[in-house]
Amino acid sequence: MKKIFAASSMMLMFAAAGVSAQEGTLAKIAELGEISVGHRDGAVPFSYYDDQQRPIGYAMDLCAKVVDAIKLKLDEPELKVSYLPVTGATRMPLLANGTIDMECGTTTNNAERQRQVSFSNTYFVAGVRILSKKSAPIETMADAQGKTVVTLAGTTSVKVISEINAAQNLGLNVLSVKDLAEGMLTLQTERAVALIFDDVSIAGAAATSKNPGDFVMSAEPLSVEPYGIMLRRGDDDFKELVNATLDELYASGEINAIYDKWFVQAIPPRGINMNFPMSGQLKKVIAEPTDDPNPELYR
Repeated sequence: MKKIFAASSMMLMFAAAGVSAQEGTLAKIAELGEISVGHRDGAVPFSYYDDQQRPIGYAMDLCAKVVDAIKLKLDEPELKVSYLPVTGATRMPLLANGTIDMECGTTTNNAERQRQVSFSNTYFVAGVRILSKKSAPIETMADAQGKTVVTLAGTTSVKVISEINAAQNLGLNVLSVKDLAEGMLTLQTERAVALIFDDVSIAGAAATSKNPGDFVMSAEPLSVEPYGIMLRRGDDDFKELVNATLDELYASGEINAIYDKWFVQAIPPRGINMNFPMSGQLKKVIAEPTDDPNPELYR
């Protein structure tokens, strides 16, 4: 009976963990007949809702290509696809416990996170910058000395700000909020003098605000942030399929049309244009795909 109880406990432990060491993501998807895609709900233009509350964006298009590859691999053309919104704080736990199978948004691949999760090859290179009001511009962190700034909880920006704050003895009051919408509201209502986060995300937040011309972004990045599709750690078969899908998009040039669709053309639901041409760093990644988290490779 003790052996039976121990075996049952072990099975329950694996079930709670979502995916055991022996069961890879592809096997889990095949068994359930469903893949669960984690996404952000307001990360324009990577992963956000259209006017019908459907998740759309650059990252979602890339992940849709991965889903197509999974359907082909498993010979399951009718594979069910479910979508679950995640935040900076929930994305890694939900991936680790098997609630989602991959996360498609604006997650930075760095060495610290690679100890907990894995990442696809890089599909975007961002830089942490400062968004402020034109009427009270903040070009450097020193310009905000002794004042309140805001960023997103559970993101690499928190660490970047904390390190600069300590190194320069700036005495900043740092607010952490759940998403960009709350961050923008904090800036707009002057509860903070600056919103500090990944440049393309704050550019999108400013562009979709009521008065885009009220804001200005700093010129120099505080750090470099390579984005990837976040995957469970140690699942080499699934990661290989994801990377092969991205690499094919890169080699064929299809990635250029997908990028232009979201960054240099009008996007739904309001028809804004990000006016964010592809950077030299991303062009380098497309020519030579890598999942290396070292930011120096992307400068």
